Amino acid sequence: MRNLFMISTLRRGLLVLLAALPLMANAAGSAHELVQDTTSRMLADLKANKEQYKQDPTKFYDSLNTIVGPVVDAEGISRSIMTVKYSRKATPAQMQTFQENFKKGLFQFYGNALLEYNNQGITVDPAKDESGDRTSVGMTVKGSNGAIYPVQYTLEKVSGEWKLRNVIINGINIGKLFRDQFADAMQRNGNDLDKTINGWAGEVAKAKEETDKAAGKPAQ
Repeated sequence: MRNLFMISTLRRGLLVLLAALPLMANAAGSAHELVQDTTSRMLADLKANKEQYKQDPTKFYDSLNTIVGPVVDAEGISRSIMTVKYSRKATPAQMQTFQENFKKGLFQFYGNALLEYNNQGITVDPAKDESGDRTSVGMTVKGSNGAIYPVQYTLEKVSGEWKLRNVIINGINIGKLFRDQFADAMQRNGNDLDKTINGWAGEVAKAKEETDKAAGKPAQ
């Protein structure tokens, strides 16, 4: 229930969801430039193809994968979500499958909300020190309800390129949220790693359906 509450909080502002996915690979640019420049690219793509994406959301998921996929440190994030307890037991094939399912679930979870984006407003904070191999980029997002949400990305250099490792939205740590969700799924599945990995996209979809349903219920 705690995980569902946290996910529900994330989904209250559509722009907050948009802000979780603004990056693409560009080894030549700074982390700050990646966030700023590719947010504009994503918004342009969404504006140009919004009606088509509404008719066929899978095309939007593919677009998100093209724009966002290259910069996400899928291997690092996947191992973090699994934690050492489970990742050390996973075979290379299992890790690869989970990386793919992780990105698929992420894009599907956020994709439908992104289609509701109506240019409410995004401001990227001034650049921070990027002299090391780890930095953060802040952003302020105005939600569809008028609320203001702080967003912070954690990026690390992997083979000379900035890669997304985590996102904190309005104080909610996405990495921790997914770690808790994976641990819960493992417990429900009797510690069956294959079952949890293969069902990960379904776990994310189930969480979305349950939080949407909860949001539609009258207050108790």
